[in-house]
Amino acid sequence: MKRLTTAPNVALATLWAELLQHQGGIHTSVQRAYASGIAGEIPPDQALPEVWVLDDNQLEPARRLLAELRELPHRHWLCHGCGETVDGPFEECWNCGAAMPGAVARA
Repeated sequence: MKRLTTAPNVALATLWAELLQHQGGIHTSVQRAYASGIAGEIPPDQALPEVWVLDDNQLEPARRLLAELRELPHRHWLCHGCGETVDGPFEECWNCGAAMPGAVARA
């Protein structure tokens, strides 16, 4: 088991761990999830939650996938369903739910 990264909060650590599991099949564990309660008793940087990879051989694939997940493309597009302008990494319109033009449909 090897540490992949620290996260600023437990919600983000959990999200990263779940994305690695579901998108990459990489088994992970969130450690120090509740250590923020003792920040001040220990150095604050040691109270941050951590994401660990359970199989040492999956550490490098996990690093690559996490880097991809953290750097989603920023897009600017016009929804053909309602005419709303959509900014960010989104593939669906926030207003009407229509798919981004050219987006691949998900099952």
